[in-house]
Amino acid sequence: MAAPPIFSPAKAAAVRGMFTRIARRYDLMNSLMTGGRHHAWRRRAADAVADAPAGPVLDLATGTADLAIAVRARDARRFVAGADFSEGMLRVGQVKLDTRRVTRTRLLVADALALPFRDGAFACVLSAFLLRNLEDLERGLAEMRRVTMDGGRVVTLDIVRPAQPVWGAVFGAYFNHLVPAIGALVAGDRQAYTYLPDSVERFVTPDELARMMESAGLRRVSWRRFGLGTIALHIGVA
Repeated sequence: MAAPPIFSPAKAAAVRGMFTRIARRYDLMNSLMTGGRHHAWRRRAADAVADAPAGPVLDLATGTADLAIAVRARDARRFVAGADFSEGMLRVGQVKLDTRRVTRTRLLVADALALPFRDGAFACVLSAFLLRNLEDLERGLAEMRRVTMDGGRVVTLDIVRPAQPVWGAVFGAYFNHLVPAIGALVAGDRQAYTYLPDSVERFVTPDELARMMESAGLRRVSWRRFGLGTIALHIGVA
């Protein structure tokens, strides 16, 4: 069952504002929280593009464009659209693209629950750390499926609760106490990094997410954990 909204009735506006506030420190915080491993996790997601048909790729909730960059590095033939509803994040991402001279990539403002693309526009739709933030998870998955061509891939990467109880307790202590403190010190925003563990706690399990992807019309949904069980990568066929 989908997680209940954390901010209601204006969760989308609250999340957008939060990401805009932390945009300039977002990359630094990701590196500090994960020991730099978030880049490797995104590369694993980008690897799934290899199994998709020829055609453009959508990086949904692209943020500062790290996954879009990983996709371009994985397959330079692909055009990548990076969509996000936080213009602040997109500004940081555009500077990164320009600095690194990443070509055939376009960033644009879009709402994950009402994508401005035709049906079947993309060979692969990917998202990294998006799904926990959606007001309506079922609708978000349906939109991802809608804009993916038949035979294409839908790929999601997100933080999940560890399955192992002892490690789960350790992870919970780190995530619920240390991460907000780091967020207050580095990003100047304890609230944003208190929201992060709250969103993980309320999120569906990997098994539940797989079933929801199937209900959205995806086939052969597979998933695996890494990052000591705290990260789940799901792949479905449209």
